[in-house]
Amino acid sequence: MSTSVAAPQGAIAVPPLNLAAGFAAQEQELIAELTAIAKSGQYILGPKTAAFEQALAQYCHAKHALGMSSGTDAHLAGLMAMGIGPGDEVIVPAFTFFATAGCVARVGAKPVFCDIDPVTYNMCPKHAESLITPRTKAISPVHLYGQLADMKALMALGARRKLPVIEDAAQAIGAHQDGVGWAGAIGHFGWLSFYPTKNLGAMGDAGALLTNDDAFMQLCTKVRIHGSGHTYHHEMVGGNFRIDAIQAALLHIKLRRLEEVTLRRREKAQGYTRRFAAAGLEGEFVQTPREVFGRHVYHQYILRAKRRDELAAHLKERQIGCGVYYPVPLHLQKCFAYLGGREGQLPESERASREVLGLPIYPELSDAQQDAVVEAIAGFYRR
Repeated sequence: MSTSVAAPQGAIAVPPLNLAAGFAAQEQELIAELTAIAKSGQYILGPKTAAFEQALAQYCHAKHALGMSSGTDAHLAGLMAMGIGPGDEVIVPAFTFFATAGCVARVGAKPVFCDIDPVTYNMCPKHAESLITPRTKAISPVHLYGQLADMKALMALGARRKLPVIEDAAQAIGAHQDGVGWAGAIGHFGWLSFYPTKNLGAMGDAGALLTNDDAFMQLCTKVRIHGSGHTYHHEMVGGNFRIDAIQAALLHIKLRRLEEVTLRRREKAQGYTRRFAAAGLEGEFVQTPREVFGRHVYHQYILRAKRRDELAAHLKERQIGCGVYYPVPLHLQKCFAYLGGREGQLPESERASREVLGLPIYPELSDAQQDAVVEAIAGFYRR
């Protein structure tokens, strides 16, 4: 039985996502490609995957792209190829999606949690440097919500301390900064997620690894297929991290429209920010996103909001989608209790977990829907 609450009479419902509309924009191409692959009998890797990888590398300004079964698997494969394991440490932000630290733990290494910058929500370079020990093997920033971390400072830190910088670009395809580079193609390697909700979303799970290192690319290609350079001969233990040809082919079609999608997301984000300022909400009640390090691609439009949980309940009562990304920082997650994390240890990560709220943002979002979102938030704070 449904537990959803009807929107007030005359109100406009605003779903958190509209994946069907995104599909409809390229429906004929996508269906034709799906049919062609079904008839071909080539369902894993193959020429469709190779063509997508070439186009993806070009788009991301990387030398190489390797299609993977998910963004998480791309990250895991990269760590395995680097030989990171028991006794090693990897510095990760405490405020991010779980997989950033989960993959480090899965290879037997220790995730070391770093606090964030309160404006960008990304790794604080100064705090990261204070966490380096003789066991540190990599620094792993996240480009959270679609904005680059401070990669100029982090790459300088890595060079100074002789540590590779590896990028979680799962939410940030297309983000870039002049003189620094494009998300996922700046550090030793990076990874992307094509989970259906991402800016470039598959019709299922998929991801990719990016690198500019030829030898590392060859190693990751083997790790992707059980550590095998050719069938039934295994040079190392890898995994089954292959992307399906169907996902690669559909993503290749959707990639052609990604710049248009990104520009429209940016327009929607700017529209929200103008509306919040015009409504007199900015500063006193909410803090809207700031673009600090180049082009933000707005995988999420994130507010800092007073009385966040009450506001979220208010919006959901009016059938306005919203989400908390993320309610518990990683150093306080139960599965990482063995690392000794405690309240107050990483104050900016903890504050963000209490205040952030994601609003609906997608290319098909209408002006009337954006008006409804901001009016509902204004009504909450002024009632």
